[in-house]
Amino acid sequence: MAGIGRKTDTWGSRFGFIMAAVGSSVGLGNFWRFPYTAGENGGGAFILIYLVCVLVLGLPVLMAEYGMGRKSGMSAIEGIHSLARAESKSSNWGVLGWIGSLAAFFILTFYMVISAWVIEFIPQAFSGVFSGFTDEAARLTAEAQALDPNAAAVTIADVSGENFDETTKDRGRILFWLASFIALNTFIVARGVKGGIERVATILMPIFFVLLIGLVIYAMNVGDVGKTVSFLLTPDFSKVGFGTILAAVGQAFFSIGVGSCLMITYGAYMSSDMDIPRSSMIVAGADTMVAIIAGFAIFPIVFAFGADAAAGPGLFFISLPLAFGSMPFGDMVGGAFFTLALFAAFTSSISLMEVGVSWLEERQGVTRPGAAMGVGFVLFMIGAGYVYSGDYIDFTDFITGNIMLPLGGLLVAVFAGWVLSRGMMTTEFGEGTIMNLWRFAVRWVVPPALAFILVFGTLATAEKNCWIDLPGEWHLNPVEDLAKCMAP
Repeated sequence: MAGIGRKTDTWGSRFGFIMAAVGSSVGLGNFWRFPYTAGENGGGAFILIYLVCVLVLGLPVLMAEYGMGRKSGMSAIEGIHSLARAESKSSNWGVLGWIGSLAAFFILTFYMVISAWVIEFIPQAFSGVFSGFTDEAARLTAEAQALDPNAAAVTIADVSGENFDETTKDRGRILFWLASFIALNTFIVARGVKGGIERVATILMPIFFVLLIGLVIYAMNVGDVGKTVSFLLTPDFSKVGFGTILAAVGQAFFSIGVGSCLMITYGAYMSSDMDIPRSSMIVAGADTMVAIIAGFAIFPIVFAFGADAAAGPGLFFISLPLAFGSMPFGDMVGGAFFTLALFAAFTSSISLMEVGVSWLEERQGVTRPGAAMGVGFVLFMIGAGYVYSGDYIDFTDFITGNIMLPLGGLLVAVFAGWVLSRGMMTTEFGEGTIMNLWRFAVRWVVPPALAFILVFGTLATAEKNCWIDLPGEWHLNPVEDLAKCMAP
């Protein structure tokens, strides 16, 4: 292992690392992506598949990334190169680091824009904009019917959707919030792991959990708990196909943060006395718990106030504001909810940003502040493009979450299980049952499962979007898909 350098910065404590790692996992994936993905894919059936994906696929890959990161002590790209050289393997394995790092970067490009939308919604909620949806719908209906007595009534949902359209079209304000959010990320990441990322996580994450529990208690009191329990805990396998499984894998990897080299980067800062298997289980368990709890904070409100659980990405920015505007103390609750989402977004975005900064910092003559400002500038330029062309967000989300992250996880499993020797990883995990189970999983379970899901899940998604027509029993919901293709 001689010749493999190490980071000089490390986590200050086990608690600080756990808070930072949980903060990196708990993000908009739990609040923005998870609810609408579950809603589109059968609720309880999707959640059951998601939990299996976390346990069987996500956890072994997470352990592998932490182990590889700590063993190399370098950024993901350089660390994988170094580990391959130490095992006398091809340097071409470095492509794994590039795929993961690029996935992290492209996720961050649209993640920052969604975070800017969240910031804009916080003052709207507290100022009573959501509560005004009913009055605005009545006013617009009266105006329309004054001109045409046969004009259809304007629904509150129409007003909520129009509010989102107007908010995202106010490009000047969104660009300001985008620049501010990126600048704050840049400042924190530039301060380093211990003085920046860890310090922020140890402050924000406890507040986050208190707010989350408070929101769940409120939602369970004013919302439709029965329908929520049925939706989240009763599987509807009629909506399950290869595309559902791919979405579950993508959500698991997106939420936990594996496949993007993020956890390899964090692993490089771990001290030798930190227990990787135990830490991995804590992080994966906490992230999964937050995702499920977030469902019990969101869906009771969605069902009680007539919103659509399968509304897609609009569930977060259209359906929920509609519900908040109709509920008791909705202004305060809505403001608290979007503040909670912002905390989650921030702790995740600084970790995603660290992937690129960590690599640039290793370049000769590049300082950490300089690397952070360089990454921040590029993020702003690309993010500004999304502000003007938001349709590309869904495409980038699909490519990164459903293809690049599972592909990155597949390559991590192959590299850790087949390229790296057992002895190299034993120094990180120790010998015993956990090591044996992990090695079996990354060699014989994760690679074939992810390869199968990637191939057929991508084909199923392509069919659903009318790109191709799968033969025989692979075809998914032909009547539904035909109607979608013929829709204007």
